[in-house]
Amino acid sequence: MTRVERCQFYFFIFLLLVTTGLGFYPTDFSSPIDRIAFGSCNRETLPQPLWRVIQSNRPDLWIWMGDNIYGDSEDVGVIAKKYEVQFNHPDYQPFRQVQAIIGTWDDHDYGWNNAGAEYPKKADTRDLALDFLEVPADHPRRERKGLYGTHIFGPIGKQVQVVLLDGRYFAEKPGMPEADLLGSRQEEWLRITLDESTAQVILLVSGIQFLPEDHKYEKWANFPRSRQWLFRLLEDENLPGIILLSGDRHFHEISELQLTASRPPLVEITSSGMTHSWESLQSEPNRHRVGTFYNGKGFGMLHFNWEPETVQVTAEIRNDADKSALQHSFTFPLTPVPTKDRNLAAAD
Repeated sequence: MTRVERCQFYFFIFLLLVTTGLGFYPTDFSSPIDRIAFGSCNRETLPQPLWRVIQSNRPDLWIWMGDNIYGDSEDVGVIAKKYEVQFNHPDYQPFRQVQAIIGTWDDHDYGWNNAGAEYPKKADTRDLALDFLEVPADHPRRERKGLYGTHIFGPIGKQVQVVLLDGRYFAEKPGMPEADLLGSRQEEWLRITLDESTAQVILLVSGIQFLPEDHKYEKWANFPRSRQWLFRLLEDENLPGIILLSGDRHFHEISELQLTASRPPLVEITSSGMTHSWESLQSEPNRHRVGTFYNGKGFGMLHFNWEPETVQVTAEIRNDADKSALQHSFTFPLTPVPTKDRNLAAAD
């Protein structure tokens, strides 16, 4: 069976399994974005009390940040079945029918724990992830290897661009100074994407954390070349407003890193633990942490207050009682960005 035939076969399986309607892929790229919700680490077999809470906050967009299911198998049929369980979950089902949804993956929905480029079924699970996210058949993400992609929302002058990174498909074994996380093709795509961006705010989304470097678990700091390459790229592009989003850790925290004195600090919001969290965690070092961390179940929110010359962003973690557990605000200037020769409503 060829790869194309395998993809068609598994997509047919997925369509047979999904019997309760279609998900909601974004269709409105021109209206202003005021609220974005995001989260990670969602086990499909556990209770999922957060969906109604998230919906009550009326987000304009939901972003899956990885471990959207816990596949953990080389059997693609097993992973397809787990996606079906999540797709038809009685709490998630009404949410996805009214909510615009995009996302990326991390290790457990990619294939297995801490997996990278060596995972043998990655082409097939990539297709299953795109099917779960209801990515259209003619979308550019289906034409290349990996799960990375981008979307621009909002009118010119009030644009938010979401850049979804893939830290699995091309990732080499960490530990060596030159270990590569993104791969050369994704790096080149990211460089071009940022260079061509017309957005006032850019969200970089990764399954694993960008800024923390003190803990022993998965993180960008385990790939020092890739991390420094990304930081240099962000400095060179001189972009108006960058926000980092990540998951993976089964707790929530906000981190900051000042790259240059002339630019606002990089802010990272880590939101992890939708169905289960690291409740026994008492402490963990993070030299970049702002305030404390929250180790209960929850999700992230970004609130955008668009003013004539600035946009104020309030980032928060909300718990399953819909109470704010962490909060941090910052402001970006609305620096005019030259309109580039591209379709601003398109997604790549």
